[in-house]
Amino acid sequence: MGSNTLVSPAEEAATVIAAVLRDLTEGDHRGVVVDSPPGAGKSTLVVRAAGELAATGAPLMIVAQTNEQVDDLIERLGVRSPELRVGRLSAVDYEPTPRVRAHPACRVAAKVTDLGSPPVTIGTAAKWATVTEGTWPWAIVDEAYQMRSDALLRVAPRFARALFVGDPGQLDPFSTVEVERWIGLSWDPMQSAVAVLLRHNPDLPVHRLPVSWRLPASAAPVVAQAFYPFTGFRSGTGPGDRTLAFERPGRDAFDAVLDSAAATGWGLHELAERFTVRTDAEAAAACATLAARALTRDGVAMSESGTGRLTPDRIAVGAAHRDQVAVIRSLLPAEAAEVTVDTANRLQGREYDLTVILHPLSGRRDATAFHLESGRLCVLTSRHRHACVVVARAGIAELLDAHPSTEPVHLNVPVKFPDGWEANQSMLAHLYRS
Repeated sequence: MGSNTLVSPAEEAATVIAAVLRDLTEGDHRGVVVDSPPGAGKSTLVVRAAGELAATGAPLMIVAQTNEQVDDLIERLGVRSPELRVGRLSAVDYEPTPRVRAHPACRVAAKVTDLGSPPVTIGTAAKWATVTEGTWPWAIVDEAYQMRSDALLRVAPRFARALFVGDPGQLDPFSTVEVERWIGLSWDPMQSAVAVLLRHNPDLPVHRLPVSWRLPASAAPVVAQAFYPFTGFRSGTGPGDRTLAFERPGRDAFDAVLDSAAATGWGLHELAERFTVRTDAEAAAACATLAARALTRDGVAMSESGTGRLTPDRIAVGAAHRDQVAVIRSLLPAEAAEVTVDTANRLQGREYDLTVILHPLSGRRDATAFHLESGRLCVLTSRHRHACVVVARAGIAELLDAHPSTEPVHLNVPVKFPDGWEANQSMLAHLYRS
């Protein structure tokens, strides 16, 4: 979907959201799908839809994929509609987080019957799968592209109509067991809930949020071209609306990369070409140094939200593997201990002013399906509001050329776009131009 430059981002987004709510409340479809690029306001839409549906008097169930997402939605519901009673389905040993306790009308229980029939009941897909009684007229499935289709099958008997919201460019569901036996089946449990839903219900309305309010003008077209080539989106801000500046001058290559990222939105810290073990000590040290150096240089981030110091909680370091995360975290100095360091899977849905990422293909001899997955690089390169610095060893482009995709082609399996090989090449081409 191309962007209409004659219409403001706010107006364009409002038009789409109005169409979503109209289809949801006035249409006769059993479901409505909303595709969203990074930072397009998925949670805002979910909270608004929940409030409007609850206002009709019909009870609503909300299905999220993680406890973190559940608590985040409860916090947002409490801010928007503090009088709205919310029931939080949880495990027996769940301890309510401060965000849940802050909601003035939220009750927590392990059983639906103990929640007191609130207008909104929210829980993870895994928890909803244990509920065997009761039905709700409405459901909202948040981060629906992260949900496996078999998980949707387990909760589908609980609702009559649903809104499915998610980002098709993010990481696909994963499994630790062999899944080849189901490949090609229309109900393949390893496909996302949305993919299977649309294969069996091709007439369901699909809307696409057109604006990213997170990614700056320097990042939205780059991420859109690499990971959303057929739908596209634009930034909610224009060139110069956001700035990142360092008050202390730089002195070495690390500072030069940070200055470049502050000026252009992107930075590439390239190490010498070399095959390394997965926990590449030099690359991990570079990630830790860049994050720590950004703090010591007194960074100031200015945006439409105001001006503030670049503090540790506004910086994140991302990597593909947990052992890489552990090494990077161990190398952070004490003053940077509060910097977030995590895998792409766990960084989904979060945003920061500055991100430093270790490229999944850095130092590798091969390009496996895991490291080529477009969603992994998409998550890592789309968490920032101001700038992203990529740490990588030279030779990735040559590695990609030497390892074209050799994945087998299966009958009845829809082709996934974008291709990971092409997405990686697109991002690298931009980083080299920056």
